[in-house]
Amino acid sequence: MEKLNRKPLQGITNIVRFNWHYYVAAATVVAILFWVDDKLPVYLRTIAFVIGTLTVLSTFVSLAVSYYIYDYSGLYNLHFLDLLNIDKNTKLVNINAGFDETSAFIKQKYPNAHLTVFDFYDPAKHTEVSIERARKAYPAFVGTQTISTQQVPLPPNTVDYIFLILAAHEIRNHQERATFFTQLANALQPNGRIIVVEHQRDIANFLAYNFGFLHFFSPQAWQQTFAQANLLIDLAYKTTPFISTFILKKNGITP
Repeated sequence: MEKLNRKPLQGITNIVRFNWHYYVAAATVVAILFWVDDKLPVYLRTIAFVIGTLTVLSTFVSLAVSYYIYDYSGLYNLHFLDLLNIDKNTKLVNINAGFDETSAFIKQKYPNAHLTVFDFYDPAKHTEVSIERARKAYPAFVGTQTISTQQVPLPPNTVDYIFLILAAHEIRNHQERATFFTQLANALQPNGRIIVVEHQRDIANFLAYNFGFLHFFSPQAWQQTFAQANLLIDLAYKTTPFISTFILKKNGITP
């Protein structure tokens, strides 16, 4: 099998491609501010200059950080999974929120495992235009099943590993998220694990994305979700300063 590789700058290109309306809006604001600068009173010129400069700086920083995460850091090499004992005949489930950048790489990394892929995208709930654009640009992984977060089709005690890579934050309602994770916990084998990879609402992501970090959840919110689903954090670590990985196990299961 030919080895899969991401294209150079694929991450940053996709971000701009699927969220171009934000960058057009930012460029328009900056252009207007600098165009009217010499027509404003002196004190308003300073304010306009500061707003324009901060808009440019914030946009540049967010793109630079995104390049670091999605193109430079090797996130999609999935090295953060190396500590898991995944071998042939292991049952894996990968769950995405409408845009799947990981299933092909998981299959490549574990070719002898049994991989099932779920997509919980619901156009009535997930109304971000960026996801719609991404879905049109990239076909779903072969065999992907569309599911509901309220009804995950996994029998109890049947799965070894469940992956949620940059997907679970799209479940915005707390109770819906807790119900979803409860179902995943029930589907785990006694020694199975759920791997959650996410940005968090923390200082690093605020510095990177400004108020865009509000789209992410706080560490406390994640801990509340996991606890309500009767899951324990077996291990938590930073894949990059901006990306956190939680490895979860059923509560009451000893190593």
